[in-house]
Amino acid sequence: MLKSIAKASLLAAALSMPLSFSAQAEVKTDFKVCWSIYVGWMPWGYLQDSGIMKKWADKYGIDVEIVQINDYVESINQYTAGEYDGCSMTNMDALSIPAGGGVDTTALIVGDYSNGNDGIILKDKTELAEIKGQTVNLVELSVSHYLLARALDTVGLTERDLTVVNTSDADMIAAYATPDVTSVVTWNPLLSEIEAQPKATKVFDSAGIPGEIIDIMMVNTETLADNPAFGKALTGAWYEVMDLMAEGDEAALTAMAEASGTDLAGYKAQLATTKMFYTPAEAVEFSKSAELPKTMKFVAEFLFDKGILGEGAPSPEFVGVSFADGSVYGDSNNVKLRFDPSFMEMAASGSL
Repeated sequence: MLKSIAKASLLAAALSMPLSFSAQAEVKTDFKVCWSIYVGWMPWGYLQDSGIMKKWADKYGIDVEIVQINDYVESINQYTAGEYDGCSMTNMDALSIPAGGGVDTTALIVGDYSNGNDGIILKDKTELAEIKGQTVNLVELSVSHYLLARALDTVGLTERDLTVVNTSDADMIAAYATPDVTSVVTWNPLLSEIEAQPKATKVFDSAGIPGEIIDIMMVNTETLADNPAFGKALTGAWYEVMDLMAEGDEAALTAMAEASGTDLAGYKAQLATTKMFYTPAEAVEFSKSAELPKTMKFVAEFLFDKGILGEGAPSPEFVGVSFADGSVYGDSNNVKLRFDPSFMEMAASGSL
């Protein structure tokens, strides 16, 4: 998955969109959500193909179409423009693109967090501190960039101690094979493939910052408020598939594996470095944790430092982020990102 806002032009386009293009609040019966390839988001494709989404949509008298978009950034841009009512994205990208662009967005389903799926690899070196002075290849302004910043904190270094080279995920493996490239930051399955190369050592991964790179189904807040059946159908369908995955249903897992371009063993290996919230109770607990506001503060500060928190953002607190207990990080008069576990709580209580 291209978990990134790698091209400044795409980001600028998203952030400059007039708010009139956002999904308009209205009572309706037809909904569309989009997703892109990533281990934790493969269930969305399975929901569509298996008929589980249709079953839950029928229960609530609505229609929900789930659409795969190959370009992750483009999927977020289309959601921000109002083409979709929901979209799978990370917490960081949700804050920077739709929320930063003024589109009020709610974290409906917190699906997982990266627990080793993103990492830093050094060539001919074995300790993170040895990254000092090196050129580091990564997708700039992506979660890889965020991971690097957080990792450097742990060894008393900053980005000024090295040189970042923007490298497409499509070019990462080939780049690592060249003599000049000595350090990369990337995500699975690229991470595993590069780590298997001679003299490659993974010196830090997202397990070192658990719960910070979060994968979420984000939905338009006004659409959700006017159409709670939309949220109920999505959430109910999602946790039906989570039950199958938790039980190790090989048919479902194999279908997801094949759709992501791997086999069952390969998909299970990716799941092993992903903290999936298979039960709604787990997701609710995470969403209500005291750590989540701290994480979003880290993310906002990173985005502000890179100049991508929103057009003309005067501080990291430009965009308000609200949490389950009613607290807000940032500007309470500009809340555009909301962690609302109420639909997951319905799932946990069996009331969907």
